Amino acid sequence: MSSPFQKYIVKPVQLFLNMEAKSGVLLGFFTLLAMIMANSEAAAPYFAFWQAKVLGLSLQHWVNDALMVVFFFVIGMEIKKELVVGELNSIKKATLPVAAAIGGMALPALIYFYFNPSGAGSSGWGIPMATDIAFALGVLSLFGKRIPLALKVFLLAIAIVDDLGAILVIALFYTAQIKWSGLLIAGSFLGLMYLAQRSGKRSYLLYSLLGVVVWWGFLLSGVHATISGVLIGFLTPLKFPILDGSGKEQSPLDDIVHFLHPWVSYWIMPLFAFANAGVAFTGVEIDKLLNSSVLTGVTLGLLVGKPVGVFLFSFLVVKLKLASLGSGLSWKDILAVGMLAGIGFTMSLFISALALPQEFEIYSKTGIVLGSLLSGVIGSAFIALTRRETTREVTTAS
Repeated sequence: MSSPFQKYIVKPVQLFLNMEAKSGVLLGFFTLLAMIMANSEAAAPYFAFWQAKVLGLSLQHWVNDALMVVFFFVIGMEIKKELVVGELNSIKKATLPVAAAIGGMALPALIYFYFNPSGAGSSGWGIPMATDIAFALGVLSLFGKRIPLALKVFLLAIAIVDDLGAILVIALFYTAQIKWSGLLIAGSFLGLMYLAQRSGKRSYLLYSLLGVVVWWGFLLSGVHATISGVLIGFLTPLKFPILDGSGKEQSPLDDIVHFLHPWVSYWIMPLFAFANAGVAFTGVEIDKLLNSSVLTGVTLGLLVGKPVGVFLFSFLVVKLKLASLGSGLSWKDILAVGMLAGIGFTMSLFISALALPQEFEIYSKTGIVLGSLLSGVIGSAFIALTRRETTREVTTAS
């Protein structure tokens, strides 16, 4: 019989990691498909399709501002669970991944800003800060059982903190103008959700309807609507006692994540990639593209800033004895995770659309794809080399 720890912590984490790895394959496929279509005879219908209006918004807008709310809702719940019962639920456990994530956000932003200190492109400093957990875990999954669970969980914890940082960046820096009436609506209905929970209401339909109004309020406010998903995720209770005398507990957070995660991983994220990754290179001067400071800042931010930032901040907190590496991790593993953290993709594309004028899109998206691709290839090669050496050392010792 499995222990409660195995049942409620280890198995859900393993299921999550497995699902994210498979999602990375789908993301790669639809990214490639979008880029092929954007640079073929299908380019005109491809772009026209995503700009088609439905109820006053383009289809791309519906994907980015409505379907992605579900993605951020799941992220909000995952962050909450990590903070309550997961790898971030104590200062001792959280210090190393939090420090690594902060380094992995700060240094890429500084590198980008070094190449883009002024002008319209300077606002894109948030683009290379994020980590795409689906792609990163997809790369790790290629190595099968040679990768210990501790390494995957460490990468997951960094990505969770990265997501939280990206959410704060979106909320604080990429909101052009706030309409307080919209925030008042959203805040009022968030309050109603909280009161409904406190009073023991357990109707998913009720919370769904309240959530739609919260989303609408944020849409009106000018604060990006996906923030509503995060806040509703934070409000989702981890446990509800069942009042039937059985003594059992219901976990709405686990139930909802279990239901929504396949939809997010296998449908929403690939659809987002298909809608946003299409970059048309027709008529673009290659020299101008490659010499773009935006492309350079994004690419180097992901490729160099991420691994250096993750490793340096991890090294500092360990040497200052604020944290320890823990069992199953080495400094080679920390560097490998830093390299894979340079796969920014989904969140980077999302921030790019908010941060930069449309004419910079080709530079930022090319930088995201290039930086993420190189990070994945170099990270994979590094892991293959170091894991082979580790296996050889274990064999020799035995």
